[in-house]
Amino acid sequence: MSFKTTILAAIAAVSLVAPAYAEGLMVTDSYARSSSPVAKAGAAFLTIENHGEDDTLIGASSDAAKRVELHTHIKADDGVMQMREVEGGMPVPAHEGLKMKRGGYHVMFMGLNEPFVQGETITVTLQFEKAGEMVVEVPVDLERKPEMKMEGHDHEHKHGDDESHSHSD
Repeated sequence: MSFKTTILAAIAAVSLVAPAYAEGLMVTDSYARSSSPVAKAGAAFLTIENHGEDDTLIGASSDAAKRVELHTHIKADDGVMQMREVEGGMPVPAHEGLKMKRGGYHVMFMGLNEPFVQGETITVTLQFEKAGEMVVEVPVDLERKPEMKMEGHDHEHKHGDDESHSHSD
């Protein structure tokens, strides 16, 4: 690899991990996963830091899948964790934020158009109630383990929306 190619690759890599910003909101520590190369679904996890006013993440979209929804896991009456769509959005409190992580809030991709490939990126548009749209380049990291410590705010929201529906694909 030539020196010029190496420098261009390094610049591209740094630009892909740069945080995304919109109206006091900053997205950091994003990554996407699927369970296998033939998986029909995948998920993205990220941290939204809010340096402005209270807001709500109300939707997400991406060309990576036929359908993209905001999801969480809740414990059903039988004690089994179930994935559910979050109705009404995810609160992003001022001067705190929202941390999406495995077993909690996440962006769900259903009907993947192509497999998630290690090292590639997925373009996701997040829709906020007040801040509007924010485009985020989410790196695919199929090797990341759930026990890995992530930087940023760890503000978790609990909700008991029993009217949510479960995901089936």
